[in-house]
Amino acid sequence: VQLQASGGGLVTAGESLRLSCAASERTFSDLVMAWFRQAPGQEREFVAVISSTGGTTFYTESTKGRFTISRDNARNTGYLQINSLEPADTGVYYCAASSSRHSYLSSLKRRTRNTYEFWGQGTLVTVSS
Repeated sequence: VQLQASGGGLVTAGESLRLSCAASERTFSDLVMAWFRQAPGQEREFVAVISSTGGTTFYTESTKGRFTISRDNARNTGYLQINSLEPADTGVYYCAASSSRHSYLSSLKRRTRNTYEFWGQGTLVTVSS
């Protein structure tokens, strides 16, 4: 499965963005999907994850309330809505997917990069103050 992330850009603090992650195959609906981000000079970190059906989501504490992960399996596409953007949100955002359908249930596994065998190329989000 190939993943294509898009939707990043240069925005001002307080604005919103919706990132998209388009999958190349209909098997996307069988995959757990997640978003990670990598700030300049930092390690790539977990942001959010959504189950294959979209019924369950988890977020890292720092993004709760402002970030919303969702998916449309009919369109083979996942999304990350980011509201009230802050300069600290600047970074490259990656979407990822895992065929391990229950991986998201483990707090450790859903945050671990190795859980996800499919990765998009990343989309850059830059937030100016």
